[in-house]
Amino acid sequence: MKTPAPGKTEIALMPPFVGLTLEQICVPQDLRAFTAARAAIMAAGAVGFDTESKPTFSVGEVSSGPHLVQFALPDKAYLFQMHHSESHPFLRDLLQSAQLIKAGFGLKSDSSHIHAKLGIKMQGVIDLNAIFSKDGYQKEIGVRTAVGLMFGQRFVKSKHATTSNWARHELTPQQLLYAANDAYGALKVYQALQATPGTDLMSHINAA
Repeated sequence: MKTPAPGKTEIALMPPFVGLTLEQICVPQDLRAFTAARAAIMAAGAVGFDTESKPTFSVGEVSSGPHLVQFALPDKAYLFQMHHSESHPFLRDLLQSAQLIKAGFGLKSDSSHIHAKLGIKMQGVIDLNAIFSKDGYQKEIGVRTAVGLMFGQRFVKSKHATTSNWARHELTPQQLLYAANDAYGALKVYQALQATPGTDLMSHINAA
């Protein structure tokens, strides 16, 4: 029998999840930095993945996102700001690579936004929700519940950061930490699932 997913009250009592610090977050700004980031991300083989978009508030308003694309490694996160058009060829390489596993939560909308923005179909994607759904959990379990379930730890998500302007050129420290650790939390859950006997992650590639 599967372990019940923890609720908000139960998660609130858990010790905090320790994420990446500001010193471990890299925001590439030029061609040299984009090149180095791509090399480091590809060398990792598997990364936590997420995107952020400036929220829409009007009925019928179409999102112009993603405005930020995040890749988390075991000791570092790379955040690509989409207003740097010179970063787009590097992002296309990473996102279309079937050799680079990109694990995250609720990636269907991320994939459609990336297709609209960059004109590509992502490869090597694992939506971790599909793993938990197969095990009988609700379809959209999310990183907060998954961290509570897998590690017995409280993953903090700031509502203020969630609804902040991700299109701004100078991101705040709170935005950097939020974005990096959303992807980092997904990576830690992916690694834990990978170490769980009987869990077939590879059959869920491109589930998004």
